[in-house]
Amino acid sequence: MRSLHVGSAMIDIISIVAAENIERMTFSNDTRSFLMLEAGRKVPAQSITTHVGGGACNTAVALSRLSWEAGVIARVGHDLNAGAVREHLDRERVDATWLAEAEDAATGTAVMVASHDRNASIFVHRGANEGIGPENLPDEAFAGRDFVHIAPLSSRSADAFGLIAQKGRKAGAMVVANPGIRHLTSRTQAVLQALADIDLLSINRVEAEALVPAIAARAEEAPDPLPAQGAPALLKSGLSGGGFQIGLLRFLDGLRAFGPRYVMVTDGTDGAWLAGPEGTIWHPALPARVAGTAGAGDAYNATLAAALTEGRAPERAMLEASVNAASVVSVVDTTAGLLDRAGIDARAASEAVNAFQAA
Repeated sequence: MRSLHVGSAMIDIISIVAAENIERMTFSNDTRSFLMLEAGRKVPAQSITTHVGGGACNTAVALSRLSWEAGVIARVGHDLNAGAVREHLDRERVDATWLAEAEDAATGTAVMVASHDRNASIFVHRGANEGIGPENLPDEAFAGRDFVHIAPLSSRSADAFGLIAQKGRKAGAMVVANPGIRHLTSRTQAVLQALADIDLLSINRVEAEALVPAIAARAEEAPDPLPAQGAPALLKSGLSGGGFQIGLLRFLDGLRAFGPRYVMVTDGTDGAWLAGPEGTIWHPALPARVAGTAGAGDAYNATLAAALTEGRAPERAMLEASVNAASVVSVVDTTAGLLDRAGIDARAASEAVNAFQAA
């Protein structure tokens, strides 16, 4: 089967700092925490490594490991980092035919600093990734694809979101979209309008809460049914954002009313929700030894979409996605932990998972 992945190509510089060399501040009345470094101090790191990442590259490699023919549409600079991206894609058997070089921007770079719970703070220079336009989206790149994955986009690239979805739909592909928080907050209505051409919308809890005002304003006033005893936390709390509160099931139904067959909301270690024709399913996250969380979402989205495209039931698709994401977080970079088909099947067979059918 063949997939196309549109989005970013990045160079990730990952620094792991020992707990005693960095401080963390957490507020008791806020979910955010902050890593603090002493100004002017040269801080020793346990390791500093360089890797190729970015949403388009990460998801393409995930599919290539599963024996798909994967291709990438992204932009890099005319620099040494572009060569590293091409070498990585070639090594992973990903087609880089439509990887464009920009003369006016550098290859995107991210610097990740991680400590304590390994949830990295990330400094990002998106560079050439912000310039995807119609000239980078030829029809032949989409032809014959079984699914098209739209990774997070920003600036001019985000303006092409609807066109990418339309081209994927026209090609007969399953269209999967994972817009990031900047995209959702700056272009909310454009994203909602494009959902008619999207089969699977994948967002995390923070991104879902950014859409709450748009969905709550259209949703019926009736509350969600009372959750069953032992139901996952998000079903009980619902979502809040912009002064609005909405039950999870109403939120998912409200998004699906715009057109997507499936809507997924991931909630970190509290698992993930998938709403579709079969109902709404919650699947727990699998236990993992966490070295770094970068790339987990890409692994989950790509694996889930591949399994659904291949015709597997949603619960099985979510299990495979959870397996691959758990493997990815066991290493610091975004692709070294990605599993092949045998690896996913082996761990999936060893997991006794109780999914939750919400509706």
